Amino acid sequence: MEGRFDLVIVGGGMVGAAVALSLADTQLNIALLERSLPEAFSADQPMDLRVSALSPASIDLLDQLGAWQPILSLRACPYQRMRVWEMDEDAPGLAGQAARNLATEFSAQEISMSELGYIVENRLVQRALLDQLSGQSNISLITDGVERIDYSAASTIIELDSGKSLMTPLVIAADGGKSMVRDAAALGAHQWDYEQMAMVINVETLLPQQDITWQQFYPSGPRALLPLPGSNASLVWYDAPERVQQLMSMEFDQLKTTIEANFPNRLGGIKSIQARASFPLRRLHAQRYVDEGVALLGDAAHQINPLAGQGVNLGFQDVVAFSEVIHDALSRNESISSVDVLKRYEQKRRNANLLMMQSMDLFYRLFSNQKKPLKLVRNLMLGIAGAAKPARVKALRIASGIDRF
Repeated sequence: MEGRFDLVIVGGGMVGAAVALSLADTQLNIALLERSLPEAFSADQPMDLRVSALSPASIDLLDQLGAWQPILSLRACPYQRMRVWEMDEDAPGLAGQAARNLATEFSAQEISMSELGYIVENRLVQRALLDQLSGQSNISLITDGVERIDYSAASTIIELDSGKSLMTPLVIAADGGKSMVRDAAALGAHQWDYEQMAMVINVETLLPQQDITWQQFYPSGPRALLPLPGSNASLVWYDAPERVQQLMSMEFDQLKTTIEANFPNRLGGIKSIQARASFPLRRLHAQRYVDEGVALLGDAAHQINPLAGQGVNLGFQDVVAFSEVIHDALSRNESISSVDVLKRYEQKRRNANLLMMQSMDLFYRLFSNQKKPLKLVRNLMLGIAGAAKPARVKALRIASGIDRF
């Protein structure tokens, strides 16, 4: 047996590393398992394809954990506005005027913030969090892979690729949608495909850095822009799997021409394409987040449609709630592996995550349907959202993590 720990976190990505750091001020002996450590940063590296739109609430958490200033010293792109529309607002005349009337734009000024958030490469967030572990004597970062998990309510044994084993009364799943921990504990999950894929394309644009994220809806799916530092941007193209596969097979010159013909004019010209990747759209929600001696956080508990960029932000909200519950239990001298204690975390997060998932599903279904009654409904929604400031501000505060549902 390699060692006994009070708590073992399987998965040292953004959420796993954050939950470890959030408990660094306790007397708990913690192991964080992460086989693939992120590459060190270099200013001449190309932008990563995997980025996140970090909300103000997520940034507050990262700041409390000592990771936000290191991230800012590397690469991060603030944005002040978000815009959503369906019709082509670049169209001339009455068509263009109608589109502008049905577009909704959110501004940081509406919630008295300097930014709505930052677009940051996932690797840099993970790297900054892991770097903070070096000064934490009660946290051990273990880079072996996990071979097998023998879950038990009393004590879980985790067998590593090296042949060593760990024993713990509490195992935390931060190991993603295909969680080994969730499967070992038989917590179960509802999951399905959206029958669409998303293609992510990093480009250098002719326009300077934009201060806005935008999303335009087409019958085949939305197309979106996330600004990156400099004249760079992350484009997201949602479409049928066969169309995305066709786009993935194109040479960069052909893809560049196709993007310019299919994205709104506000994108501006493309100077170059730097990288691309595609992935299927899936939804997942665990039937239970906890049991005796086990808890699920982040994508191990929930995977959401990426339309509103809430994935990692929900994961960080899980971290905040879990940390609060554990700190409170320790202050009461309660067993942190007790299912009664862990259910307090589930009560804080499961319904909130489910409501956000259902809201995104409704939004996705509504804007992916071309039936005339539904088109009238969504046009009405955009019109009301554009005109009704209180509703717009409330939605913005929820998306920013400032308010809860």
